[in-house]
Amino acid sequence: MVRRYPSREEAGRRLARSVGHLRGADTVVLALPRGGLPVAREVARTLGAPLDVLVVRKLGVPWHPELAMGAIAEGGIQVLNDEVIRLAEISAESIDQVRAREHVELERRGALLRSGRERVALGGRTAVIVDDGMATGATAAVACTAARAAGAARVVLAVPIASPEAVRRVAQDADEVICPWAPAGYDSVGAGYSDFHQLSDDEAARILREST
Repeated sequence: MVRRYPSREEAGRRLARSVGHLRGADTVVLALPRGGLPVAREVARTLGAPLDVLVVRKLGVPWHPELAMGAIAEGGIQVLNDEVIRLAEISAESIDQVRAREHVELERRGALLRSGRERVALGGRTAVIVDDGMATGATAAVACTAARAAGAARVVLAVPIASPEAVRRVAQDADEVICPWAPAGYDSVGAGYSDFHQLSDDEAARILREST
């Protein structure tokens, strides 16, 4: 790739120009933390919509944590990759152990980022799920399932950059996918940014706190 977004904030402003048709649709913007928060803040500003987070945790193969065998999300949502589990011969006991560990982190991060505030209700509303990018779409797909399970009437996935494959994958789970830039050969979220620093929990919580 030749060009990049200079920052998540600029990517959010660019993405916000593509979501204007959702203004007035009783929307809630849901950021996938932590990197999705600076992007989602710009989208929420444009839509005049409340901003919340939707925490999703990858379930990594016990001896190869970077390889996902599934994911969990707030609301008790779980998606498993049966093929990975079968090929890696992962036992039900091992899955339960990883799930329990990641559930603790999911609850911790959700409580920390919201600073005690309740989750924004999604019942009957349009949920606009925002992240800083999609390489595979696995996390975004779980988030879409979680938003729908929480009562969202319509689920929109909005990202500033994604691989074409990820866009096609998430299109099966979302009612609409908004992505202004889907370059071929895109295989990591950070590849689309000049500044892709890791946000801390405190920085992410501050963004959410100042936006509510």
